[in-house]
Amino acid sequence: MAKHVFTLTADWPGGRNDSGTIEAGQLKTDVSIPPEMDGPGIGTNPDEMLLGAAATCYIITLAAMMERSRLAKQSLTMTSEGIVDVTNGVITYERIVHKPHIVLSANATEADIHKAHRLAERAESSCMISRAVKGNVEIDLQPTVEKVLSSS
Repeated sequence: MAKHVFTLTADWPGGRNDSGTIEAGQLKTDVSIPPEMDGPGIGTNPDEMLLGAAATCYIITLAAMMERSRLAKQSLTMTSEGIVDVTNGVITYERIVHKPHIVLSANATEADIHKAHRLAERAESSCMISRAVKGNVEIDLQPTVEKVLSSS
């Protein structure tokens, strides 16, 4: 069995409310605690990175599944939200909500629309990051599927 190792290096020269840097492949950025959690808000933060990992993994998985199914899309966009609860000083990443918006070509059938909905659901359980956080962070889907209106 082949394994792939992803390596991240981090430099954190100060204390809690300072900032540091991380580097992993093409990812190179400043990091700190977000202002919503009484941090300086420099660069990105772990909450955004977890949301980014989950969202990009999901949308890439969905695009690949649509491609394999030969489901012609006009566009695939998405908004994702990370819901973090802060109660009595305990911070819990509770839920991620993906809202994919799939626009199929004008000649898409009702069966194609149904297939796009099914693939949107299946992509979540096929995504490596979704599987990694399963049991700890709930992932909700709110897909929208439509087709391009013909221009006639």
